[in-house]
This record gives sequence, structure tokens and C-alpha cells, in this order.
Amino acid sequence: MAITHATDQTFATETGSGLVLVDFWAPWCGPCKMIAPVLEDLDSEIGDKVKIVKVDVDENQETAAKFGVMSIPTLIVLKEGEVVDKVVGFQPKEALAERLQQQF
Repeated sequence: MAITHATDQTFATETGSGLVLVDFWAPWCGPCKMIAPVLEDLDSEIGDKVKIVKVDVDENQETAAKFGVMSIPTLIVLKEGEVVDKVVGFQPKEALAERLQQQF
């Protein structure tokens, strides 16, 4: 699967079912740029089990506010639309993969 970019309008549709990792980010955020290749690696390795969705907080403030995103990157894991995990800040790939595998 490819990484999907969601907006306030498409968020519910993109994240409503299955296991979804949501990356709240912004183009000017340094740690967000660092985590982007980590998410791409995860997508190529376990993209069949988890969908990765990116939300630009500058353009989609309604969704960011709904999830209480105060600093970025914030990664939220949704299972069937419900929050099951949340982590703030850069995470190494191994740590993220481990957190996701607990949800499979």
C-alpha cells in the first residue's frame, strides 16, 4: 500500500476501518522530515497489515484539534476508528514496528 494523505474532509473515510497509523506533521517540522523515511520503510514492510495516513496539521487543524495534537510529529494508532496508541516525537523504526505489532 502507499502512504495516504488525508484532509479534514477525508479523514473519517481513510481511517474508519482496520489498523491505521496516523502521522500528524507539517512541512516545516524537522523531526517530521526525519520520521518520513521511517514511515515509508514501515509501509513497505507491513503495509499489508497497517495503513499509514499523513495529516498536515497546518492545512487540517480541525482533525489535529479533535485528537489533541499539541506538538508534532504525533503518531496515533487507530483500530476500527478508535485510538489504541499515541506517541509524540520521533521514534526509531524498530520501536514503531513493535508498538504496531501489539495491535495486529
